Amino acid sequence: MTNNFDVAVLIGRFQPFHQGHASLLALALSNADKVIVVLGSAFCARSVRNPFTWQERAAMISASLSEADQERVSFIPVRDYYNDLRWANAVQNKVTQAIVGRGDEALHIALIGYVKDASSYYLQHFPQWQWIEAERVVTTDATQIRQQLFAAKDMQATLDAVVAFLPLSVKRFISEWVLTPDYAGLVQEHLQLQKYKDAWKAAPYPPVFCTVDAVVKVAGHVLLVQRGGYPGKGLWALPGGFLDQQELLLQGAIRELIEETNLAVSKPELEEALVDVRVFDHPARSQRGRTITHAHFFDLPLATLPEIVAADDAARAAWFPVTELRLMEEQFFDDHFHILDRFLQLIVEGN
Repeated sequence: MTNNFDVAVLIGRFQPFHQGHASLLALALSNADKVIVVLGSAFCARSVRNPFTWQERAAMISASLSEADQERVSFIPVRDYYNDLRWANAVQNKVTQAIVGRGDEALHIALIGYVKDASSYYLQHFPQWQWIEAERVVTTDATQIRQQLFAAKDMQATLDAVVAFLPLSVKRFISEWVLTPDYAGLVQEHLQLQKYKDAWKAAPYPPVFCTVDAVVKVAGHVLLVQRGGYPGKGLWALPGGFLDQQELLLQGAIRELIEETNLAVSKPELEEALVDVRVFDHPARSQRGRTITHAHFFDLPLATLPEIVAADDAARAAWFPVTELRLMEEQFFDDHFHILDRFLQLIVEGN
């Protein structure tokens, strides 16, 4: 074993961990005593894009290693901030915290990876680390593996088809996981997303959707709706939806808010309570396609919570104390927790 570096860092979502990832991890282990695996997309609800929790991914990766190598590898979960600079700072800070106590001298740190496509741009955010680029050793990727798993007609045949691309520990985990209710729900979500995409195939260009969302705060509480259908069935979300052709953004936000919650507040009162509007445009924020939303923050000066009744495509509507939202991060649809964080500063950095 050569020790060219003190620490090697490997960043990815690993949804799931496959042989290409395993080769990167082997390269990291051959170059440093200690390897830190940064697990992206942590602390979010299960989805077709992120079917496995960070704990499950850490267990899959660890099980693929020898006992000696398991001692050399540690895992750092990092959430999707939908903000590149904030995400990169979080990764760097967590790596720094993980290597505290390894000596007073500056550590020689390597960043291991390969540039798959434009989505690999995040690797450019760490110029302070020595970049080591690996060769791509497999012809498939995690996106294609997930597609096969969720579209499977014959699960055993599907597992046999992808087994060459998966470490044995991952195949064993997935063989059991596909028998769970979590998998069954994501299959339904996959089917719904495919229906969306099939409906757009006739468009001359890839569509970009415009949506509106409402953050309504009253007496230390925020109004949320529970989604009644896929994608995101059962998850909590902000009241909102697609903008109609003939309405202004504010009109659309108020319309969607009233349609989904029957909030007992007049439109003039809502317009008066509007304190902020922000655009959320991260390309990966929605699985339905490129969706740019305009979130409207209404801070109503009321002492009591107005009546609400769920309607339209909302299964439930409820008021939640702002102090409880941080504990609900993994129950939110898409990036809605991060929209709330932008207005209400929910995330405590370092956690």
